[in-house]
Amino acid sequence: MAVHESVVDAIGGTPLFRLARLGAGIAAPVYAKAEFLNIGGSVKDRAALSMIEAAERDGLLRPGGTIVEATSGNTGIGLAIVGRGRGYRVIAGVSDRSAREKSDILRAYGAEVVTAPTALPVEHPDHLFNVVRRLTEEIPGAWLANQYDNPANPEAHLRTTGPEIWEQTGGRVTHFVAGVGTGGTISGTGAFLKQVSGGAVTVVGADPEASVYGGGDGSPYFVESIGHFVHPGTAEDRWPESYRREVVDRFERIPDRESLLTARRLAREEGLLAGPSSGTAVAAALRLARGLGPEDLVVVLLPDSGRSYLSKVFSDDWLRRWGFLEEPQDDGPTVRAALGAAPDPSGRRLVTVPSDASLAEALVLLRGAPGGVAPVVTARRARPYGISATEVLGSLSAAAVGRAIAEGRALPADLAGDRPGPALPTVGVGESVRAASAALGAGHEAAVVLLDGRAVGLVHRSELAGAGAGGPAAGDAPAGTRPVAGEPVSSTSGPS
Repeated sequence: MAVHESVVDAIGGTPLFRLARLGAGIAAPVYAKAEFLNIGGSVKDRAALSMIEAAERDGLLRPGGTIVEATSGNTGIGLAIVGRGRGYRVIAGVSDRSAREKSDILRAYGAEVVTAPTALPVEHPDHLFNVVRRLTEEIPGAWLANQYDNPANPEAHLRTTGPEIWEQTGGRVTHFVAGVGTGGTISGTGAFLKQVSGGAVTVVGADPEASVYGGGDGSPYFVESIGHFVHPGTAEDRWPESYRREVVDRFERIPDRESLLTARRLAREEGLLAGPSSGTAVAAALRLARGLGPEDLVVVLLPDSGRSYLSKVFSDDWLRRWGFLEEPQDDGPTVRAALGAAPDPSGRRLVTVPSDASLAEALVLLRGAPGGVAPVVTARRARPYGISATEVLGSLSAAAVGRAIAEGRALPADLAGDRPGPALPTVGVGESVRAASAALGAGHEAAVVLLDGRAVGLVHRSELAGAGAGGPAAGDAPAGTRPVAGEPVSSTSGPS
């Protein structure tokens, strides 16, 4: 057994495991590169060490200096482990949509955590990227790691991850599958594997369905640390320099539900407690492998640990509340039954008010909405994947808007997005009507119904009563303790 003089010496050298159960019946063997077994719990330990060493060599980071980085958690954790061990101050700017556990881990390693939004146009001064840039400018001796554009990020994988996979498979790897966040992991690893194999290795990007990398519209999704989100107000979308597009041969686009449930299967069937982006990658690898033969060998990279997502992906209650889980319960009829008709995943049957609509236009829409109430949503030109719960900004009622205009408190030309009323509670389509009734509490007559994290309809108190809702059961989350439409729930591609 190796003895290390420093925890930094233990970064890398992660094992490969064959996915025997998930890959059952598939001719091509699928092996998982368990990067969550790095000392900080993710593949980002490699990039963190590489970026710090490069900054020290280049004189950008000096003794007593401060490391600053925008992160959804993983890179920040790696920077904290390496940086604090070398005497640096570490400030992690964390997305407000990152799992809570990641911020807790960052603080445990001695990093300072600053939370900022990412669901804003990148030009907005309060966007996470701009917050960390200001901090870097204001703090003497500060260095911005900037994993998105730092060449030491992909270089780490060109030097370590790629060679490890080639050696571990005895040069038999034919396909490499990984998610794309900053692009450093897939670009560096893929470049090495293509070089050493003479171009024989196929590199496949595993991408959330809505991410623009694989051809999506850039709307929000629930898988953290991979993909590329684009706020509709962004003037110019810019892709990271760490991502070399020419390295990736093709993409597999994976819906959120498939990613989340595959991550749970990894833990329960393979004993690998990995995060949701690992679910995306494994789902993509299994799709790919089904079209291959026994002479092929697929390696899929599992970037981080599931321990950072216990309150989300591995919580039945959380999945059910966001509409990702519809397993039968012993708690009576579900919200799906109360709706009376199968929900439309596109959300087209749900009356909504775009944030860029005038109040005069909103009134027209609201008068056609059941109960005269509708959610206000972020304006987008098209919604091929429906309405993300994270883009529901609040609600408006025809009565309230009409009164405000009549009393002179609002003008017909005012924008709905500037004057949204309180957000409505949300209920998952697979929740019991009893739990949904408890979510309404005394202050609301309707709730937004979610299917796979997307708003698909409204359910009214009368519909719940007609479906047989009784009083709240023990364990039901009352109004005020549950998420509401528009509340941050997950990273929308923020940096890892």
